[in-house]
Amino acid sequence: MNPRERRERFAEEARAERPDLVLLCLLLAAEADPELDERAMDWAQIELDRIAGMLPYGLRGGAAWASAVTELLGGRLGFHGTPADYDRLSSSLLHEVLRRRRGLPILLSVVWLEVARRAGAPVYGLGLPGHFVVGFGDPEEGLVVDPFAGGASLGTGPAELASGPRTPARTLDIVLRILTNIRAWAATRPEQSAVALWALELSLLLPSHPASLRYERARLLVERGAFPEGAAELDAYAVVVSAVDSDAAARVRAEAAAARALMN
Repeated sequence: MNPRERRERFAEEARAERPDLVLLCLLLAAEADPELDERAMDWAQIELDRIAGMLPYGLRGGAAWASAVTELLGGRLGFHGTPADYDRLSSSLLHEVLRRRRGLPILLSVVWLEVARRAGAPVYGLGLPGHFVVGFGDPEEGLVVDPFAGGASLGTGPAELASGPRTPARTLDIVLRILTNIRAWAATRPEQSAVALWALELSLLLPSHPASLRYERARLLVERGAFPEGAAELDAYAVVVSAVDSDAAARVRAEAAAARALMN
C-alpha cells in the first residue's frame, strides 16, 4: 500500500458507519513507520485477538471484567506507562505499544478497549482533561481504571469523574486526540515538522475536525518553505473565516501575501 492509498483508506474508514479504531490507529502509525505494512498490521490485529483469548470465559458485570482485564494486561503482561514514554513518538503508535507494552495513556487505553471488546466486555473509553482512562459496565456506575498505571482503579475519586456526565469517547474523538498528542510532541521538536504535517493532514481527513487545523497546516507549510502551497491554504482559510470574522480574515490574507513575497 503506497502513501496515497493508505491515506485514502484512512479517510474511507473514518467515514464508515462504524469506524474500526484499531485499523485507524495502524494506518496512522504507518505514517511514522514505513515498515508497518499489511503483514505487520495483520500481526497487530492477531495479537489483540490472542490476548483477548487469554481472558476468562463467561464473566458478568463491569467489576468482574475490570478485574480480569487489569490482571491480564496490567499484571501478567505488564502493560503500563512511565514518564519517559511522553518523550517517545513510538508511545503513540499502536503496533509499538503492543510490542513494547509501554505507551501514552490513550494508546494503552486503546489496547485495554480492544482486548476487552474482543472478549465481549462492556467497556468504553473516557477522555479526561490531560488523561485518558477506561470504564467498565454502565458509565453511570463510574467503574474506571487507569491503563497508564497498569489498570489501577480510579473509582469515583478524581474530581473529573465526580462531576458531570461520563460520556464514552467516540472512535473518531480518540483518533483525533491521538493525532493531537503527536502534533504536541512534534511542536517542541522543530526538526520533526514533517511529523506535525502528517498528523495535521490526517486530522483534516476526519469528517469532524476543528477548522483551525487548516490554518495550522498552512502556517506549517510556510515554515517548511512550501510558500505557494502555504499561501494558497491561507487564502482558502481566509474565505472560511470571513463569514464570521472579517478582521481575522484580513490578517490571514496578509499572511498569505507575506508568504508569497518570500518566493521572490
